[in-house]
Amino acid sequence: MTDFDNTNKGVLFANKDRDSDSKPNAKGSINIDGKEYWLSAWTNTDKNGNKYQKLSVQPKEQAQQQGMSQAKQAYQQPAQPVDSFDDDIPF
Repeated sequence: MTDFDNTNKGVLFANKDRDSDSKPNAKGSINIDGKEYWLSAWTNTDKNGNKYQKLSVQPKEQAQQQGMSQAKQAYQQPAQPVDSFDDDIPF
């Protein structure tokens, strides 16, 4: 076992699934004062041509609750009734 303390440290990895500008260039996590967060970064360029990183932080427990809420909503959606069937049965 190790005595590594991850408090107030984080990591970012290149986002290999990035297929649009709205998705971050890098994703990872960070620990701030013992609380875990998801961390996202976008590489932008200012009007003078200088590159900078725009960051977004979201608590991991909030992200999990949102994911669970969306999954619960999808599960609780009633099935749509079929209006008609194709009556052209060949027998």
